[in-house]
Amino acid sequence: MFEALRTALSSRPVTFRDALDLAIVGFLVYRLFRFVRGTQATHIVLGALGVVALFLTATLLELTLLTLILRNVLPYVAFAAIVVFQTEIRKLLASIGRALFGRTGPSSTDDVLDEIVLAAQSLASARTGALIVFERDMGLKSFAETGVRLDAVVTYDLLCNIFTPGSPLHDGAVVVQADRLSAGACFLPLTVNPELSRTLGSRHRAAIGVTEDTDAVALVVSEETGSISLVSSGVMTRITDPKDLSEALRATLRRRGAVSARHRSAAVRSESES
Repeated sequence: MFEALRTALSSRPVTFRDALDLAIVGFLVYRLFRFVRGTQATHIVLGALGVVALFLTATLLELTLLTLILRNVLPYVAFAAIVVFQTEIRKLLASIGRALFGRTGPSSTDDVLDEIVLAAQSLASARTGALIVFERDMGLKSFAETGVRLDAVVTYDLLCNIFTPGSPLHDGAVVVQADRLSAGACFLPLTVNPELSRTLGSRHRAAIGVTEDTDAVALVVSEETGSISLVSSGVMTRITDPKDLSEALRATLRRRGAVSARHRSAAVRSESES
C-alpha cells in the first residue's frame, strides 16, 4: 500500500488539485479536533486514531496476523462510531455548514428578549419554574411537535400565564423560533452526563440535554431556589443580575459558542431543582 502511494506521488508533479485535496482534508481534520476538544469524545477519537496508527505500523512491519485482524475489525469500528456518535456527527456537520455558509438561523429581536427577561425575573421572584428554549441554526421542529402548537407573539403576560402552576401548559418547555412562541408543554431529552450533580432536577437536566443535542440556548428558572440559569452547549450558568442576563442572552443568541465569562456569576453543577 505504501509502496503504491510512494510510486503515485513520484510519478507526477504536485498540482493545484493535489493542494486543494490536502487543504480540504486538513480543514475537515481541523474542524473535527476543534469540535471534540475538551469533550468526552476526545479520548475516544484519540483511541480510534491509535488503532489506525497500530494498523499502519503493523502493515509497515508486515505483521501478517495483526494486520489481518485489524483489517477485519476496522470496518465494524467505523459503523459503531456512527451509531455511538450520531448526535456529535450531526452537530459537527452543522458546525461545518456554519463555517462554510455562515449563520442562517433565526434570531430573536430585542423587544422579544426584553419580554422574556422580564417574564423570567417575575417567575423567579414568585419561585415559579420555567424552561424556555431558543432555536438557533439547528431546527427544533421535532421538539416543538411534542407539545401544543401555539405560534403566538412572545409576550410577558403569555409566558407568565403558561408557567403558572396548574395551567395546562406549565409542565414542559416552550420553544421560541425567531420572534414567535412556537409551542408549549414540549418534551426535551434529559442529559445523561454522569458528572452533573444528582440534586439537579428534570427541568435543568432537560435544559442541558437539549443544548447538548443541538445548538439551542435554554433559559431555566428554578422552582425551588428562584434562580435563573442560562444554558448553552451543555454548560449551565447562573445569572443573578437582570442586566447581565439580558446581555448574556443577546450575546449567546447572536454569536456561536458559550456565554462570555464576564456574564458568568457562578457554575451551577450543584444547583437543585424541584
